Amino acid sequence: MTAHASATETEHAVVVDRSSHSISRRRIPENVLKVLYRLHRSGYRAYLCGGSVRDLLMNRTPKDFDVATDAHPAEIRRLFRNSRIIGRRFRLVHVIFQDMIVEVSTFRREPERASEENAELLITDDNTFGTPLQDARRRDFTINALFYNIADFSVIDFIGGLTDLDQKKVRVIGHPDIRFREDPVRMMRAIEFASRLDFDIEHETYDAILRHKHEILKASPHRVSDEILELLRRGWSRGAFRLMVDTGLLEPLLPEIFRAIAGERAPYFWKMLEVLDRTVQSDRKIPDAVLLSVLLLPWVIEEIEREERRRSGRMRMGEVLVFIRELIQPICARMALPAGTRHQIEQALETLWRLLEPPADRRAQFRFVYREPFNDALALLEIYAFSSGKYVDVFRQWQSFAQRVKRAEGEAPHHPRPRRRRRRHAH
Repeated sequence: MTAHASATETEHAVVVDRSSHSISRRRIPENVLKVLYRLHRSGYRAYLCGGSVRDLLMNRTPKDFDVATDAHPAEIRRLFRNSRIIGRRFRLVHVIFQDMIVEVSTFRREPERASEENAELLITDDNTFGTPLQDARRRDFTINALFYNIADFSVIDFIGGLTDLDQKKVRVIGHPDIRFREDPVRMMRAIEFASRLDFDIEHETYDAILRHKHEILKASPHRVSDEILELLRRGWSRGAFRLMVDTGLLEPLLPEIFRAIAGERAPYFWKMLEVLDRTVQSDRKIPDAVLLSVLLLPWVIEEIEREERRRSGRMRMGEVLVFIRELIQPICARMALPAGTRHQIEQALETLWRLLEPPADRRAQFRFVYREPFNDALALLEIYAFSSGKYVDVFRQWQSFAQRVKRAEGEAPHHPRPRRRRRRHAH
């Protein structure tokens, strides 16, 4: 689609009418349309906004459908009995249906800035309402600032998003130096969109990431960890982490991992991400603990090898397990991972090392298959084996053994245990 093919210019926007774009209401969920139409019929502006408009124009299936309006949160709440107001820094409304939640936000403008030249730019409050133009300008990237107007089914572009969509560019809105200091996680999101959409990062945006990569340490560790998981979960992790290394953004966040994979230090790591991406794209669910273990594995292997060189000999299994646990605890704490996730990562990595040296006792192998971390460790071994070319036979033996054990369990008749009769004591 060419942005200017049949667009009519208004004072601030390119408006593409219904006949000149590819968005069909048939591809918008019924509940989202209900919200849009009720706002419109109540006299408010009602726009589909952000990534859903971008994805619909690219003929992709949106992950979320968000609505923007000039109605204030309290007014939206009065219109929808099945809604609630959420958030402090950014107050918005969730309209709750049986099978989905539609997020509705009020058009906002940039909050007032302190006048001092070196004032902290990090945004802590974002509840200043504004116009659609102001709302578009405060969004992160041009391709995420498009609106679909339910009143006339047009697409509205205030800041050149349609052109960047045609040219496959990820461009930050406004001055990138300022926007990345306001919210450093935007640097990771630029990488996410470039990898997900197979776009290039526009050169000024890219150069600003190089300049401001250390600002990422000011971001909430929880948000950063969520973004890292998002890069691993969606089937385009290889391109994402290639950009994380090339821009140097991974270095301040996870210096241990950066040193272990930068350059050609661990060529199998990039193959691991390729295998992971293919696995995810085949709709196979990979637990978060396994995803993070994939990221940690090259560093863990390097540290174990370094420790064994220091000792001039191989560590015993018990020593390896203690070493892994003590090694990864600080990095998991720095990433602010939940205690349960930390424990699962420890268990997956420890069990992986046990799988590499199977117990000779058959009964011990049976017990091993039923241990809780076995499936996570087997998934990790599969990704590592087919990426490095090592332990492929070990993986296949464990996989075959586990299948036989579980098949036998399914075929065995279930006999309830007889209840033990309590002995009566003589008085």
